Amino acid sequence: MSPDTPDPERPVDDTDRPAPPGASGATPSSSAEPTAVPPPDRPLPPAGFDPAGSPPSAAYQSSLEQGADQPPRRMRVAATVLGTALALAVLGAPLGLLWAALAPDTPVLKTAEGAIYAEPQPEQPIAADGWFSVLGLAFGVLAALVLWFVLRRWRGPVGLLAAVLGALAAAPVAWQVGRRVGRATFDRLLDTAPPGQAFSKPADLRAGGVDWLLGVLPVPHGNLLLPAFGAAIMYTLLAGWSRWPSLRPEPEPDPTAFSWALAGTPTPPAAPEPPAPGAAEPPRG
Repeated sequence: MSPDTPDPERPVDDTDRPAPPGASGATPSSSAEPTAVPPPDRPLPPAGFDPAGSPPSAAYQSSLEQGADQPPRRMRVAATVLGTALALAVLGAPLGLLWAALAPDTPVLKTAEGAIYAEPQPEQPIAADGWFSVLGLAFGVLAALVLWFVLRRWRGPVGLLAAVLGALAAAPVAWQVGRRVGRATFDRLLDTAPPGQAFSKPADLRAGGVDWLLGVLPVPHGNLLLPAFGAAIMYTLLAGWSRWPSLRPEPEPDPTAFSWALAGTPTPPAAPEPPAPGAAEPPRG
């Protein structure tokens, strides 16, 4: 069939529609099967992919290992926090001894009703509160600094919690240890001294103490909270000044590799200079 003799079965007005298969004399093969086309939103698997024998991906293995390691990790976190808090609480004993050595004793007089201040408005109790506040704040700051470098692996919320709880536990220990230095001598003189005898009362706190919640839970207040406050502020500042996002030292980039990368980068072409004011324009077109 030639272009001059059109197909009689093709409509004359529809010249762009292909001729039916039967008109050209070609019959489709009965053995040919239609090719399955995957949906557009599902990519084809790579060649040689075996779903049954292929190993899981690295991300999937990491998620499995992390899920299996959660209970031991939680136990290590709890042990770290409790151990650090216990160690700082023990260090509260020498802090209390230091406070008792620096804080002045208050002079008192024995009367029939008990001991009274030898001066109308003594300054020694205020000095004792001031010394405890300064020493407690310094103790919290130093504790945060030490834990930042010692517990380098646990930097972050775990280290902050350990520092705050440890400093919070060390404050009552320091108070109770410091106020008991010389307390036995004071109690003995209070019971046996005749009226009018002067002696000294050891340092104690008036701006802080411990309240018992429901009779079982101790809740410190006043300047007993200053060590925990100093630890929280110092640890937060160290975390804010850290140059590593993970708060842990990371390897520095190799400067030679960076210079080679810059050397391999092609230089962009310079922009053409504008023509001089008196220069003739180039021919167009």
